[in-house]
Amino acid sequence: MKIGIISDTHDHMDNIRKALAVFKKHNVKKIIHAGDFVSPFTWRVFKEFEGEIYGVFGNNDGDRVLLKKMYGERIQPQIREFEIESKKFALMHEPQMLEALTLSGKFDIIVYGHMHEIDIRKLNNTLIINPGEACGWLYGKATAVILDLESLKPEVVSL
Repeated sequence: MKIGIISDTHDHMDNIRKALAVFKKHNVKKIIHAGDFVSPFTWRVFKEFEGEIYGVFGNNDGDRVLLKKMYGERIQPQIREFEIESKKFALMHEPQMLEALTLSGKFDIIVYGHMHEIDIRKLNNTLIINPGEACGWLYGKATAVILDLESLKPEVVSL
């Protein structure tokens, strides 16, 4: 199974649409969003995705009450733990607990955002992924990641 990993969309509706198109082309079944959706109206685009969405709130997510109303349980406070196909995930926006979570040995994959820069590396037996910024506002390069859960090989895609 392939999953799409995205972060820091910051209301960039066109890039959210581009990400969903790329995910559809690659037959992505689930999306992980590492925070900073920003506005509840982003749901207008994300609701078109037919699979599951796992998200966390970021530091710029303003109206959390309405975001929660629109997205339901798809968005939760960080640090969020879940499992997909026997792989244990930790999902957060800010990376303050990154090292401790990695050293715990409890997770196969840790996804975070906030930094707006791609970070893909393996530490001990944990794959760490920051997909960069989907919005492209800060560094001018909009990206996401497609992760093959069978091989655990991430692929950075430009939006």
